[in-house]
Amino acid sequence: MSLIRKWSALLFGLLLFFTGLSFPVFSQNKEKPVYVVPVHHEVEKGLYAFMKRSFQEAEENGAQLIVLDIHTPGGAVDAAGEIGKLLDETDTRTVAFINDRALSAGAFISLHTDAIYMVPNAQMGAAAVIDEQGNMADKKAQSYWRSAMKSAAQTNGLDPKYAIAMADPDIDLPQYGAEKGKLLTFSSKEALETGYSKATVSQLKEVLQYEKAVEAPVVEVKESWAEKVARFVTNPIIVPILLTLASLGLVLELYSPGFGLPGSIGLASLLLFFYGHLVAGLAGYESLLLFIIGALLVIAELFLPGGIAGILGISAVAASILLAGDNVKWMGLSLVIAMVISITVMILMVKVFGKKMKFFKKIILTDSTSTESGYVSNVNRSELLGKTGVTKTPFRPAGTVIINNERIDAVSEGGFIEAEKEVTVVKVEGARIVVRETE
Repeated sequence: MSLIRKWSALLFGLLLFFTGLSFPVFSQNKEKPVYVVPVHHEVEKGLYAFMKRSFQEAEENGAQLIVLDIHTPGGAVDAAGEIGKLLDETDTRTVAFINDRALSAGAFISLHTDAIYMVPNAQMGAAAVIDEQGNMADKKAQSYWRSAMKSAAQTNGLDPKYAIAMADPDIDLPQYGAEKGKLLTFSSKEALETGYSKATVSQLKEVLQYEKAVEAPVVEVKESWAEKVARFVTNPIIVPILLTLASLGLVLELYSPGFGLPGSIGLASLLLFFYGHLVAGLAGYESLLLFIIGALLVIAELFLPGGIAGILGISAVAASILLAGDNVKWMGLSLVIAMVISITVMILMVKVFGKKMKFFKKIILTDSTSTESGYVSNVNRSELLGKTGVTKTPFRPAGTVIINNERIDAVSEGGFIEAEKEVTVVKVEGARIVVRETE
């Protein structure tokens, strides 16, 4: 029995050994993850909403580092300000990995991170405030932006004169190709010399090496489909295009029988507009509700007199669109552009192409009841014209005449006619019969 026990123990040991080799060995890596958040294309409120969601996810999962993968030509100042505030409020360490360019709002965002890394051919700077027409913004806006750039640099212990020179062309820095009249744009080498960049790297792995997180699991955050749509729709250039398509589609639908392609395009544009602004966090459900109420009032105006419902409806629709964006001035301008184009198209449809609104034909009576069309307001006695009869009563100038044994009310041409006189019908106008005394 002892021999059997020895062999059993030996076999059991071998079984445990080979079983252990057959299973993969999982490392007990407790390194906190690194989140990589892309900051690509233009900076707008849709990007802010995406970054806010990414930062919340990173903090909930205990991330040790958030890397902003920056490649942007800039964008909206207000959106950049919100992103800068988001970076300042997060407790997780943040770094900017500029793998191509970080211009304008991109430079501002980079300065709000804890450290900046740049690839050899990267650029950072040219952060002047530009208005919707492509010109330098007013002095008030420029002063605010210079102060914001300066504050961002000082917070991270950087020389603020370079940050100011990125936003102010009056700063003279000829050694960096930014003599007076030009905005400063750093190359990776210049950024490293001035301390704005911590190191020049060629890939993300080198950034992680400098941050001592090379062994950490990397989580690359991706934009959802809804966030991509929101970023596209909230672009300042796309907003007036969407509103114009919406108004044009609905206007052209008024000239078409039934509900077809123009109306579908108009409604789809409106839905995209509100959907994108809702996802981006710019619009609340109150703006959508206000739009629905306005649309219902406009429809009610087609059946109610007075015009009050229509005025209230149009005002509600305009207010809902203005509330959907944070920049009321730009939203108002976009709305005006859409209205001007729509009114111009309506005039062309009527004056040039001679079109009529098919929609209103359903609720407006357009049939003519003229005599030429065969309509009369009462019985026409035209068959009495030229007939003769005898007056039953005196005519002063109205009276009664007997024609073919029928009593008929008539009038004389103006003179007095005694009773029992022979008269002739000289005119018939509907029910009005005019007689003249027969000579």
